Amino acid sequence: MATEIERKYLVVGNDWRHLGAATEFRQGYLSTVKERTVRVRVIGNRGFLAVKGITVGATRTEFEYEIPVDDAHLMLAELCEQPIIEKNRYVVDSAGVTWEVDEFLGVNAGLVVAEVELEDVDSEIDLPGWIGEEVTADPRYFNSNLVARPYSTW
Repeated sequence: MATEIERKYLVVGNDWRHLGAATEFRQGYLSTVKERTVRVRVIGNRGFLAVKGITVGATRTEFEYEIPVDDAHLMLAELCEQPIIEKNRYVVDSAGVTWEVDEFLGVNAGLVVAEVELEDVDSEIDLPGWIGEEVTADPRYFNSNLVARPYSTW
């Protein structure tokens, strides 16, 4: 069993943009019930399937497996709830911490969040100047919830 410890923040300004290159992500959900989500993701020419448990604070159980990319494309097109989440991800290193900055596209355009995975729930981190409000506990910012209630409808 794998455990994910992650904190999520809104991003302010554009100072982060020059710190990493963008990678396109497309992802959809086969299940978005709060007790478990099942996600299909395509990153470049690779496909992935992830099963995640309920979020408790900043922690949840997570399993992720690589699958054939053609299967992932088919699942996104025919099986996943709509709309598909589209985003560019930037991997940014700051003060010894790796941040994943997601710039959402499509119906979630305008939303930019940064996530950091931690070794321990009590880990202290130095926040870069482009990090804004913490939204870890706000379910509106869960990718799975952005399907049912896209950012453009807030």
